[in-house]
Amino acid sequence: MTKTIGKVAATEKQPTTIDEFFFWTNKQRILNPFDVVKVEHIEGSISFGIIEEISHITDSASYLSNFISSDFGDVTTEPNMHRIGMNFVKAKVLGNNKSIYTPVLDGSKVGLADQGEVLQALGLKDIKNPLACGYMEMYRGEDKISLPVHFNSQFLIGPEGAHLNISGISGLAAKTSYTMFLVKAIQEKYLQNEDSNDSVAFVMFNVKGRDLLAIDEPNEDLTKEEKKRYTEMLGLTTEPFQNAKYFYPYSDQTKSKTSSSAKDLDIETQIDLDKGFRYKYVYEDDKPNLDLLMSNIEDSSGTMESIVNFILTGQGGFGEVTTWSQFIDKVNERTKAGQKGGDKEISVMSWRKFKRVVKKALNNPIFSQRIVPSKSEVRLQESIGEIKKNDIHVIDIARLDQDTQAFVFGDVIRAIYELKLGQDGRDERDIPSKIVIFIDELNKYASKDIPKNSPILKQILDISERGRSLGVILFSVEQFKSAIHDRVKGNCATHAYGRTNAIEISKGDYRFVPPVYKNMMTRLDLSEYIIEHPVFRSLLNIKFPKPLYKQFPNG
Repeated sequence: MTKTIGKVAATEKQPTTIDEFFFWTNKQRILNPFDVVKVEHIEGSISFGIIEEISHITDSASYLSNFISSDFGDVTTEPNMHRIGMNFVKAKVLGNNKSIYTPVLDGSKVGLADQGEVLQALGLKDIKNPLACGYMEMYRGEDKISLPVHFNSQFLIGPEGAHLNISGISGLAAKTSYTMFLVKAIQEKYLQNEDSNDSVAFVMFNVKGRDLLAIDEPNEDLTKEEKKRYTEMLGLTTEPFQNAKYFYPYSDQTKSKTSSSAKDLDIETQIDLDKGFRYKYVYEDDKPNLDLLMSNIEDSSGTMESIVNFILTGQGGFGEVTTWSQFIDKVNERTKAGQKGGDKEISVMSWRKFKRVVKKALNNPIFSQRIVPSKSEVRLQESIGEIKKNDIHVIDIARLDQDTQAFVFGDVIRAIYELKLGQDGRDERDIPSKIVIFIDELNKYASKDIPKNSPILKQILDISERGRSLGVILFSVEQFKSAIHDRVKGNCATHAYGRTNAIEISKGDYRFVPPVYKNMMTRLDLSEYIIEHPVFRSLLNIKFPKPLYKQFPNG
């Protein structure tokens, strides 16, 4: 035993079990939840435990006894009786180095673990397909240790398991920063093995300010200490992302001809470097996605779906329509009382409802008459169809209204599915074997309140349930995990919990989390997460360094 800090205590009312044990320790000994301890066990084996709760107990029979021993409540005097006290610690059993799982025995010595023993106890030793996911700090003072933590990448991006969900109200871009830290680790891992048949690409949506609109530019504010964490502890470089391309919604109201929080000069520079583009939608090519505009509309009777089918099959003169303006004119005809022709089952009131939804969205300049490639104008579907290994496509939707955001998001997801299913005719060898989709504000598309008929919800459910087999991986972020559709979060192999509030941790999603860990979730730092991953033997409290890419003060 390297450093004994206490002994196991098994009592009549609180015996040790296969799953947990208790031990006493000096009341001055500083320990924390998530610290790993080791216990001497039978046949010379060692059992490992992770601390869940710490209590302090004395020989005082009641609060009144304490009051009396302080000269009947005189706070200015020393107590006239010396109380015998100790700290009482509850630990969850993680395992035994000889696979002996009988309960640890009363009086067994408890000590601190060294770095190798911590890795062994938590299931972090000799992880296959290691992917850096942060670092842990344990103990205090001269006993303090810091060690890197790795995922098994095959349980994060397939094929063994897939999908990541990050929740919390941590603060400005904190969840985004952790997601991007993982994306950085993944891209670097695959850049080092470019000759491998296994490859990856990324598609991410910028939903807040300028968060992700300069990820290939370095963070000039990164300290030497932070850089050292990347290189020496986590085995990563300090270079920003590579192969990034930026796609901005077209607008005719700005100098850069985009609708974005990024500065015009920055956008124009990216366009000049052939890594910035303006995206548009034209009627003839994009009318099959009209149903995406109905994503947030309750349509239990299926009338909106019927109208979309009516349009796409060319009925009522819609087969002759070639532009968005002609399309709106034709819809206007359907909204007039007494209009004749077409599907008699679709009422004028339904057409008027349809018109209200589409007209609002189609007022956005991204719904245009034509695309001019010489002006760096593109269709997102075509750009996604050309994505290459290790590419990162950042699609800016921050300035779009919610319905238009949903339309763009749904269009991109369909394009990725068509690419992976081979429907665009591209050689399969040139297509990345995995495409990671990063969605912030998942609650907009896959909450429990989203209409069941939503085409985007159906797409997200399909990705979460069979995306792993297709190589389509979902990295999703939201504030409140409890609000997300059960089938989406249930199919995520890895979960990260950031700081949240007391109301959230009272929900059923946190039922399996020990009470002390739940309370810790309400006071985690911005760079701190509690992680659940298939190869870990317990929840882990990890930290991660500041982002490597350019940061903006207000996002």
